[in-house]
Amino acid sequence: MNKLEARGICKSYTKSEMTTEVLREISLTIAPSEFVSIVGASGCGKTTFLRIVDGLIQPDSGEILIDDRSITEPGQDRGFVFQADCLLPWRTVIDNVALGLELQGKDRQTAQENARPYIRLVGLQGFENSHPSELSGGMRQRANLARALAIKPKVLLMDEPFAALDAQTREIMQQELLRIWSQERRTVLFVTHQIEEAVYLSDRGSSSPPAPDASNRSSRYNWAGHGPSK
Repeated sequence: MNKLEARGICKSYTKSEMTTEVLREISLTIAPSEFVSIVGASGCGKTTFLRIVDGLIQPDSGEILIDDRSITEPGQDRGFVFQADCLLPWRTVIDNVALGLELQGKDRQTAQENARPYIRLVGLQGFENSHPSELSGGMRQRANLARALAIKPKVLLMDEPFAALDAQTREIMQQELLRIWSQERRTVLFVTHQIEEAVYLSDRGSSSPPAPDASNRSSRYNWAGHGPSK
C-alpha cells in the first residue's frame, strides 16, 4: 500500500478574467519511508502541489490519499516544514517545537517533555530557552524541522527548507536531514529547485515544466540516493 498518492491533481487561478493553469493531471505515489523530491523552477507549481497535499488549499479536481484515505483538510498525519522557519519570535526554542503538540491539546509541560527528544535529534540541546533572534539561520531551520517532527507525522512535507541558507550551512543541513531521516524513517515529500540537492537526498524524484501554462504532467525519473545513509 502506498503511504501517499496523488491522483490527477489539477489547479488553476483566475484573476481579472485571466485564468492561469498551475497544475494539470499531476499523479504521484510514494511508498512508506520513501524520500521523494519534486524538482522544478520557480513558478512551476511545486509549492501549490505541496499545499494541496497538506490540505491547505483544495485542487480543482483530483484526489490526495494517505494510507488510502482521502485528504481534504490539514491533519496531524502531515507535518509541514516551510521555506521560512515561521518560528514565533516571543516563544523559546522548546516552546516553538512544542507548539504543534499544544495545538493537539497537550498541556504545556507534557508538550515540552515530548518536544525535548526532537530538540536533541536536530542538535539543539542547550538552546531550549533561546529565542529565534538568538539563533543562526541553520539553527532556526533545525527548530523548524523539530517542530514538524514532534507531532510524529506519517508524511513530512518540506518546501525548499534550505533555500535561504548559505552554501556551507545548506550542505550541513542536508547531511543532518539524511541523518534524521535514517533514524525516523518518515515518508518525505521534498520540494527544491536544485537538482543536485534532490539527487543527494532522495530515493527518486519528479520534475515539472518551468512555465505555469506548460503541460505540467510531472516527468518522473529515478535515481540512487547519493547520501551517506542511503
